[in-house]
Amino acid sequence: MVIAIIAHALVGMSRAAVRNIRYGLLAVAALAAYLAGVNELLVLASGAALAAGVHLARHRPRPPAAHGLLAVPVFTAGGQPLFPDPTAGQLIQLFATMLKIGSVLYGSGYVLLAFLRGDFVDRLGWITEQQLIDAVSIGQVTPGPVFTTATFVGYLVAGPPGAFLATVAIFLPSFVFVGLLTRLTDKLRSTAWTAAILDGVNATALALMAGVSYQLARTAIIDPLTAATAVITLILLWRTRINNAWYIAAGAVIGLAHTLLA
Repeated sequence: MVIAIIAHALVGMSRAAVRNIRYGLLAVAALAAYLAGVNELLVLASGAALAAGVHLARHRPRPPAAHGLLAVPVFTAGGQPLFPDPTAGQLIQLFATMLKIGSVLYGSGYVLLAFLRGDFVDRLGWITEQQLIDAVSIGQVTPGPVFTTATFVGYLVAGPPGAFLATVAIFLPSFVFVGLLTRLTDKLRSTAWTAAILDGVNATALALMAGVSYQLARTAIIDPLTAATAVITLILLWRTRINNAWYIAAGAVIGLAHTLLA
């Protein structure tokens, strides 16, 4: 269910993110780099740099006005917490990791999955891919943005203290940056080459979402039942306007029935 929901969202976002063949090629290159193991932050930064470089090569840059401003976004098992009685060091590392992700995250909330997988599954090894999929499910069912996935990840790592710190850390940079950048967004879009940077990061962010979705699908779709469920969900998402929470609930019922009848 979750994989189908993400795939449906990616197709919708691709219409805006991949504006022409140039950005399509950039997205393909970013996807290949991510699947090859390149750090997701480096992929985002490279996408921005390549988009700006191509634009500058195609157009002579105009000298900036003296008063112009430039701001480029830098872009357990068994359900028990990994650290049921976490130390101060573990909590600090959890907070710092979530704060870093919240500070560099760009684009749709689904980009969060690439960063969570890179840090908490691959580098730290604190959660499994299956637990990350479970966290995404919780983020879809509960009210609020996809970022609430971070709350569940924090709980998996260090229980209630971890959930609280993860939530604060993931949202804190957004509040700070919104206050600082609100007056600068129009300036970014009004200048051609900074707009190209934003377009490049959008295409790269889409590629990151596609890459992590593929990796999670390999964990979630493991038999004909899960494959059929994903395909049917994807069709229903295109044909109906049912809230995503109902799909998650239906998936839970199907999984429970399959377990009881097996």
